[in-house]
Amino acid sequence: MAEFELKYGKGSVSFDVSGAASVDTLLENEMPVIDDLERELLHGLGDGAINSPPLRELVSAGDKLCIIISDLTRFWMRQDIVCELLVRELEKIGVRDEDIAVLVALGTHRKQTDEELERLASSYVYSRCQVVNHDCDSPELVSVGRTPLGTELKVNPLAAERKVIVISGTVHHLMAGYGGGRKSILPGVAARSSIRENHRRALDEMKLMTDLRVGSGRLRANPINTDMESAAALVAPIFGISIVVNSHSQHSGIFCGDFHSAWLASCAFCQKYYGLPIDHEADIVIASCNGYPKDINLYQGVKTLLNGVRAMKKGGTFVFLAECCEGGGAPDFFDWIKPLKEGRLETALRSGFTIAGYIFFASLEAIAKASKFYMLTKIPAAELDGMGIEVCATPEEIMRRIDFTGKSVYIIPNGGSLLPQLKEDYAALNAEAKG
Repeated sequence: MAEFELKYGKGSVSFDVSGAASVDTLLENEMPVIDDLERELLHGLGDGAINSPPLRELVSAGDKLCIIISDLTRFWMRQDIVCELLVRELEKIGVRDEDIAVLVALGTHRKQTDEELERLASSYVYSRCQVVNHDCDSPELVSVGRTPLGTELKVNPLAAERKVIVISGTVHHLMAGYGGGRKSILPGVAARSSIRENHRRALDEMKLMTDLRVGSGRLRANPINTDMESAAALVAPIFGISIVVNSHSQHSGIFCGDFHSAWLASCAFCQKYYGLPIDHEADIVIASCNGYPKDINLYQGVKTLLNGVRAMKKGGTFVFLAECCEGGGAPDFFDWIKPLKEGRLETALRSGFTIAGYIFFASLEAIAKASKFYMLTKIPAAELDGMGIEVCATPEEIMRRIDFTGKSVYIIPNGGSLLPQLKEDYAALNAEAKG
């Protein structure tokens, strides 16, 4: 018996792949673990800052600061620990608690509850500083200019009127190449209209397909990344802290200093450990999001889908484990099934582009690579109708439908972070991550 246990929601499930010709588990390369996060962070805030003076030379008593952090969908990076250490250091420098605002970069995600805000910023920070949700539809957003590609950037006034420090987590990202860094500005604290202008560049201008310059690990010619970098420059954060964690949410790398330089260093680190060269694509891929909160909704879980299909042969079989206790995630995610069924998806997406709409479309592109696509999820099958997904209630139901005999199989326990890459792609993406 060849049995594998994979995370699913807050628990786990098992799969028996007996009979397969080969079974390989795709894991990130062994990553270092920071044994003393406080010491490492203080070094990064001080003399170890990348291409930047120490933080103490950039802020002083009387300054009003905005610390931008991520929402619950990215809590795997345990930014609360870093946020508390940062605020304690700012207090030592002389910055008053009442002059520090912590802004949660929601983009178009749902607002966080008071309990979630405390969890995200830490109880220490929540009890002393202003901790607030960003609202992409607020009438109080401030225009700070246009990017060279023409995106008008409207941002939260806290980010426009204060010195900004960004704490973010870096992973491969399906549209922007990598998450974190400049993405905390656009889409993080930007207006819905600005986000839409940026994200619509994911589509090819001529055909209904993703622009070939867009995708995980792609930075140099990626119009989404280029636009985000320009947008971040309009806000001009004074300092950045970029976090990379391993699959157990242990801090593996923390990069501090010049906002852009520190983030680029984290991208190279991420690609080094989460980019995995493979010799071949497999007949069958079984991929988990690595459980909650990475499979909190389909909007987040899609990262595992898009990463995982890169390891599967065209016409292969894909098994997707994503509990999705919050359903689709974005309110309009499943709304796009209607134009899909009516054969007008291209017209609808181009005329009324939304981020959730593109994520839906990118999912369809990935699903289409498989001849059979099975999903273990709590999302009702009716909500996924038309997407090419066969919903199953149990792992046993999935295994009854698959004949593993003589097939090559990849098991991916942490699909949201691991990016399989054929060897010819691996070197090129390494070069892009180094800037």
